[in-house]
Amino acid sequence: MIIGTAGHIDHGKTALVKALTGVDGDRLKEEKARGITIDLGFAYMPANDGKILGFIDVPGHERLVHTMLAGASGIDLAMLVIAADDGMKPQTREHLAILDLLGITHGVIALTKADLVSSERLAEVMAEIRAAVAGTHLEGVEIKPVSALTGEGIGHLRDYLVNVAEAIPSRSPEGRFRLAIDRVFTLAGVGVVVTGTVLSGFVGIGANVEISPSGLLARVRSIHAQNKPAEIAWAGDRCALNLAGPAISKDAIQRGDVVVDPSLHAPTDRIDAVLRVLSSEEKALGQWFPVRLHHAATEVGARIVLLDDKSIPPGATAMVQLVLDRPIAAAVPDRFVIRDVSAQRTIGGGKFIDLRAPARKRRTAERRAQLDALAIGDPEQAFSKLLSAPPFVADLNAFARDRALSSAQAECAASALELVVLTAGETATAMMPDRWQTFVANLTDRVTQFHSGNPDVQGIGREQLRLAVEPHLPKAAFKAAIQRITNNGAIVLDGAFVRLASHQSRLSPIDEEIWASIARQLGGEERFRPPRVRDIANSAGMPEREVRRLMKSASRLGRADEIAHDHFFLRHTVREMVQIAIDLAAKSETRWFNAAEFRDRLNNGRKVAIQILEFFDRNGVTLRKGDLRRMNEHRLDLFGDVMHSSPADNGGESSPVGRSDFKSEWGSEPALGGFDSHSPPPTFPKTQTS
Repeated sequence: MIIGTAGHIDHGKTALVKALTGVDGDRLKEEKARGITIDLGFAYMPANDGKILGFIDVPGHERLVHTMLAGASGIDLAMLVIAADDGMKPQTREHLAILDLLGITHGVIALTKADLVSSERLAEVMAEIRAAVAGTHLEGVEIKPVSALTGEGIGHLRDYLVNVAEAIPSRSPEGRFRLAIDRVFTLAGVGVVVTGTVLSGFVGIGANVEISPSGLLARVRSIHAQNKPAEIAWAGDRCALNLAGPAISKDAIQRGDVVVDPSLHAPTDRIDAVLRVLSSEEKALGQWFPVRLHHAATEVGARIVLLDDKSIPPGATAMVQLVLDRPIAAAVPDRFVIRDVSAQRTIGGGKFIDLRAPARKRRTAERRAQLDALAIGDPEQAFSKLLSAPPFVADLNAFARDRALSSAQAECAASALELVVLTAGETATAMMPDRWQTFVANLTDRVTQFHSGNPDVQGIGREQLRLAVEPHLPKAAFKAAIQRITNNGAIVLDGAFVRLASHQSRLSPIDEEIWASIARQLGGEERFRPPRVRDIANSAGMPEREVRRLMKSASRLGRADEIAHDHFFLRHTVREMVQIAIDLAAKSETRWFNAAEFRDRLNNGRKVAIQILEFFDRNGVTLRKGDLRRMNEHRLDLFGDVMHSSPADNGGESSPVGRSDFKSEWGSEPALGGFDSHSPPPTFPKTQTS
C-alpha cells in the first residue's frame, strides 16, 4: 500500500514519516538546511506477512502544489497532517480538496504536535477538522493525535496503518503496464533510473517498454519494488526501473513522462472529461478558460471548451473538452486537477472519459450519447452502451488501449457481449449482434435493389454500397464484413463489385460465341498490346458499333476494362498489370517507379504504357507525382485480388507476373469458345442482335 502525506507547510509531515519509518524523507541539502520539503521524499515501513508500506512525503508550500500533485497521484491512502497548534490552514484545505478531486477514498488524519496543546484545544481542532472534511471522501475517517517529538500516538498510528493495509484490497494486476515517472536520475555502474507508482498492470525484468509521449523505446534492466530488488513490479507498487536503450538518457526523460507497454503509446492533446468546479471558486468558468492541468506527475497548459455552451458555476459538474498545449500520455478514467495559470489556487478536477475527442460536432446529440456511454466506469458496460448509440460501431482495440485493458480483458468483454468483430490491420470494428443482423439485411436489400434496376451489370461497386448501407463502416472494416458475409454464400465479391450469388448477368448465346473469339485476340502473347475496336471489327468483318457494344457489355460484366477509348484489355490482364506495378514499386527503395520501367516490363510502346498508367491513376490504383508513381494500397484489389509484394518478400521478388502461358479468369484458353490454338477464326455475320 502507498501512503501519501498532505497538509500545510511546517505541520510536521516529514517528521511524522521519520517517526513512523525511521527514514528522513528530506534528501536534498537545501531541504535539510531550510527544514522544509521541496521535492518528493520516499520512505518504507515493514508490515505483516512481509508486506511493505510505502510513504510519499510531499511539500506543503503553496508554490509547490504541483510537486504535491505529482506525488498524490497513485496513492492508496491519504494521511492528512494537521498541526494541533495551528489547526486548519488554507493549504490544508487546498490539499484536502485535491485529495477529494483525485477520488482517494481511504485516509487518516494525523493531528501532529499534540504535546504542545491542551485537551480542550485538541477537541476544538478535531471539531474543526470534522466540519472541514464533511462531504468529502475523507468524511468520517479516524483522527489520530500524535507527537513526532515525544512519540505519543506514533505506535497506535503505525498499527492503524498496518491494519488498514490488510483491509484494503490489492490493486488488480490486470490491464497493461503504466508507470508515471516522478523522478529520473543516474547511478554509477547502473545507468538511468526512473521512479514512480505502477498505475496498472505489471512489468518484469527484460520487458520492452516505451516512454510516452516522447516515444523512446527502452528495456527494463532491473527493478526495485517497495524498496527491494524484484523480478516483477505490480500495480500499486512504488518502484524504480533501471532503463536502457539507444536514446535513453537522464536528459531525454522528465517528470510527467509515463513508462508504458508499447501498445499503449498513443499521446493525446484533446480530451473529453467530466469536470467538477470547487465551490470555493468566486466566478463561473467560461468558454476557452485557460488553466494548468495536472495529471499523474505531469503538468501542462490547457483550455476548457464547454460542451453545453454555458458557463460552469462554482460547485457544479459538467462535461468539457480539454485542449492541451502539448500531448500527454493518459488513460480512461484517470483523474486530473486544474489550477489557475498563476498557480495560486486549485479550481477543480475530474476524470477523463475520451482521449480521442473530436474538434468538430462535439456538441451534437449523437456525441452526447457517446459521452454518456464513455463516462461509465465499468469497461464492459461502457462499450455496450457505446455500441447502442450512433454510429453503432466502435474500434474495440482503440477502446481497450485507451483504458489500458489487456487483450484478455478485451476478449472477455467481446465474448460476454457476443460482439461481431471485424478485424482489419490494427483495428477491430465491433457491433452488437442485433445491429450486425440489421447491417446484413440492409446490405442484401441494397444489392437486390441494384440488380433490379441494373440487370445487365456485374454488380454494385463496393464503395457505393458502403456509403449506402447503415451502419456506416470504415473501408477496411466494410471489406472484412463483405468477406464474412460471402462465407454464407448469399453474396459474392467480384473485385471491387458486390453481387448476389444468384445474380447471373450473361450475354446472349450469339454474343457469348463472338466474345469467346474476341477474348482470344485480347489474350495470349499480345495481351499487353491488344487490338483496338476498329482492328477487331476489320478482322471479323463486323460493324465497329457492334464490336464496341459487345466490348462495353463485357466491361459491365467485369470481363474487360476500357483502358483508353476503344482500347479494351481483359480483366485478368489488368489484374496482371497491377501486379507488375506492385512488383516494380516493391523493388524500388523509394516505392516509386516511372513509366519507362513499366513499359519495359510490359514490352510494349510508351504510348500504351502511359495510357495504362493513366487508367490506374483515374481509378486510384496508382498515385502520380510528375513521371513517378506509387501504389495506393487501399485500391489494389479494385480489379480482383493481387499479391501485395514487399522488398522483404522472397528476397525482394514478388510472385511471377507477366507470364506468356496465359490463362484467363474464365478458364483455360480452349474454353473461350471451344477453339484450339490452330482453329481458324469464325466467320461473323455482318449484323448481330442481342
